[in-house]
Amino acid sequence: MSRDLVDQYYRAFNAEDYAGMLALLSDDVVHDINQGERQVGKPQFTAFLKHMEDCYSERLENIVVMASADNTRFAAEFVVHGKYLRTDSDLPPARGQVYKLPAGAFLEVARGRITRVTTYYNLQDWLKQVGAT
Repeated sequence: MSRDLVDQYYRAFNAEDYAGMLALLSDDVVHDINQGERQVGKPQFTAFLKHMEDCYSERLENIVVMASADNTRFAAEFVVHGKYLRTDSDLPPARGQVYKLPAGAFLEVARGRITRVTTYYNLQDWLKQVGAT
């Protein structure tokens, strides 16, 4: 069951079904943003998704999910295929640049919901791909 939640989460991501993603999260979900802050709560995660939707178009490919023996902790490795749509805060100007970025995530599941999402990718690689360096 827990592995199904993780698979559903990534299917919803690729379908741009943000309501579907949110339905899989606990109300007190912990979200560790790559090279950013830790946010707690579904409202904060909702705002993050809206921001991402405004600035990026992304699809995850080659998703591999690994599970702990007790099926409560998961690691996912994937390749992000994206397009930079709108300038994001202090990042380089967006001009529709495309990028392909290896990434990974750690997730925890409890009480039938995803309780933590921690995502990692190489920001310097992304910056190089969008022409910042």
